[in-house]
Amino acid sequence: MNNQTIWDLIFGPAGSIFMHSMLIVIILMTFLVSFRLLLSRRKIGYFSMIIALFILFVQHAQIIEKTLAQDITPVQEFIALLIKVLAFVMLNIGIYQLYNATRKRDFVVFAFFILLTAAISLSYWFAPAWLQGSEDQSKLLRPLGMELYLFLLLFLSFLLVNSRIGQNGKYQLMLTVYFTTHTIHMANVYLFDSKQIALKFLEQTIPFVFYIVLFLFIFERVIEIMQAIYNSSITDGLTKLYNRKYFYNRVTQYVQQRAPVSVIFSDIDNFKKLNDTKGHHMGDQVLKQVAQIVKEETEDSGICGRYGGEEMVVLVTDPEVDAAGLSERIRSRVEAETIVTVSMGYSMLKKGVNAEELIKQADEAMYRAKTTGKNKVVGF
Repeated sequence: MNNQTIWDLIFGPAGSIFMHSMLIVIILMTFLVSFRLLLSRRKIGYFSMIIALFILFVQHAQIIEKTLAQDITPVQEFIALLIKVLAFVMLNIGIYQLYNATRKRDFVVFAFFILLTAAISLSYWFAPAWLQGSEDQSKLLRPLGMELYLFLLLFLSFLLVNSRIGQNGKYQLMLTVYFTTHTIHMANVYLFDSKQIALKFLEQTIPFVFYIVLFLFIFERVIEIMQAIYNSSITDGLTKLYNRKYFYNRVTQYVQQRAPVSVIFSDIDNFKKLNDTKGHHMGDQVLKQVAQIVKEETEDSGICGRYGGEEMVVLVTDPEVDAAGLSERIRSRVEAETIVTVSMGYSMLKKGVNAEELIKQADEAMYRAKTTGKNKVVGF
């Protein structure tokens, strides 16, 4: 009796209801994450994802209803199939929009696939009329067009969506799992007349992998967005160096710890004249070139930032690195590799000096370099 109960629980209607109820829980969790993103980001991709997840919720709720009823009409089967296909289409549209700005041509493509889905769905009603066979054979053939259409959508998703999004590994895994589940479903229905219990069990359990990966996909997207927001709050948009506020906070942190640090202050010579004669675009290019040189030279020894305008600063955190030597390497590379030169000053932390004074000392040293000939390094 106990064995029969366990068997029914796993492979019977109760097992099916349990499996799909658990899938609904995962879908709802993913829905809540997407909804939260929609409220904070107001991006159309999250709206599409919410629609897709709602359709998936309806799909699995309908499967539970079907399991309880144990018999459904052709209309109910058609609606279930249409929901399944539309959910897959909307899910891939949402995933694409999470990583891409939606242009007019994208809307045309999306509309095309939705209309194509609607057209293919008509095969459910008209295909059996073209074929001769028993009532059971007609019943089996009705959903075939829509089932095969899902394989086409899987192939197109690999081809069109995969190369245009991030997290390709997770996306490929999702499509592979979906393909496996759908293949098992097709094999069970069309080869074994839905009588292979093991295949039915796999068809119910493998989707767990799909929805867990989908949840992780969206959750990681949340992390990516949060990281991007954080990075934009501490970095300069043009040069990608740390901004003034973040740099000052880091200097304060090291000074409070009385770490043996130095600050290098640099200013591009004749930058206003460059902007006036060659335009701001050239000025921006030079800023990015100088910033890249500063970043490369200080990668392993300090923290670099854009202090304002054409001023760039370095906090030398490695006690074995000589601030004068590092300043000279930056100055000589800028002179050799760009169309400008830089004046540089540096200051080493001494007892009783706070973060603001340390930066000011380096700035004063840079000013002396600027007023005594430019394109040189001066220590405080």
